[in-house]
Amino acid sequence: MTKTNPGRFFEDYRLGEVIAHAVPRTVSGGERALYHALYPARHALHSSDEFARACGLPAAPLDDLIAFHTVFGKTVPDISLNAVANLGYAEGRFRAPVWPGDTLRAESEVIGLKQNSNGRSGVVWVRTRGLNQRDEVVLDYVRWVMVRKLRLDAPAPETTIPDLADAVSAEDLVSAPGLDFTGYDFALSGEPHRWADYAVGEVIDHVDGVTVEEAEHMMATRLWQNTAKVHFDATLREDGRRLIYGGHVISLARALSFNGLANAQMIVALNGGAHANPCFAGDTVRAWTEVLETAETDAPGVGALRLRLVATKGEGPEAGLRNAEGKYLPHVLLDLDYWALMPR
Repeated sequence: MTKTNPGRFFEDYRLGEVIAHAVPRTVSGGERALYHALYPARHALHSSDEFARACGLPAAPLDDLIAFHTVFGKTVPDISLNAVANLGYAEGRFRAPVWPGDTLRAESEVIGLKQNSNGRSGVVWVRTRGLNQRDEVVLDYVRWVMVRKLRLDAPAPETTIPDLADAVSAEDLVSAPGLDFTGYDFALSGEPHRWADYAVGEVIDHVDGVTVEEAEHMMATRLWQNTAKVHFDATLREDGRRLIYGGHVISLARALSFNGLANAQMIVALNGGAHANPCFAGDTVRAWTEVLETAETDAPGVGALRLRLVATKGEGPEAGLRNAEGKYLPHVLLDLDYWALMPR
């Protein structure tokens, strides 16, 4: 009897099954320090306890994407160990801050299955929940991933594609308890731009770029315990290159967006996202943002912006996003639609 885990293949998933992912993880200031070492992250609310207290919070919460990466990493051995690629996200909501000392675990429900026409792989949709030590949901999201088949003669499941919302409604956004931006310090945050300064349709070129290093990517995948084979094993692909974890690109692009969106302090929803093209070590990531929507919130002095964050292989917004057939252009790495909170 084998004791090792080869990972699940497409034919191993069943619609409606709930998977409890192994190994809860207690997060600390160590994750914050490593996150800020890996990415040029500078948003003040996540950097300074004193800044966070002035905004009504007891201390600086961990960066929202630390929670996302930690929960995502828990799911990899059960969902994407044998993935060809992670394809997209939808209906993501950050429901509660994550603080140093919290213990996170994850569970996923299979909500969709579709075998690909080549019969060698299929797409699996899951809804994942990240919970803390009090069994409070800190975030949940849907993602879909292309997974290899092991037994090519295994029968295809009945195709079920979930009906997903285009975006999280502004009315469903959750602000951290006590969050209050009425006394917000724009000098300390790094930019004077507030919620009312942004207009729907505005495009912000974040100017800066970061070249992806193999060593940093490998440190990141180990930090998040993301053991997907395509990120670790250079022999898995014919070209001998390890695929950069899509979340690594998300965090790089989010950090780059500080230049122009320094006051977009907290991510509260992931409306949708696509890893449009693969990223490899040596690629230089740049980013630009389009403002899609603005909304008020019930929290004092707090507004919400719906933003489209695009990461590219070095090109700015003038290079475009899609071709005439609607396909992503080769330089586009990430197309991410999210809600963020900022001072009004």
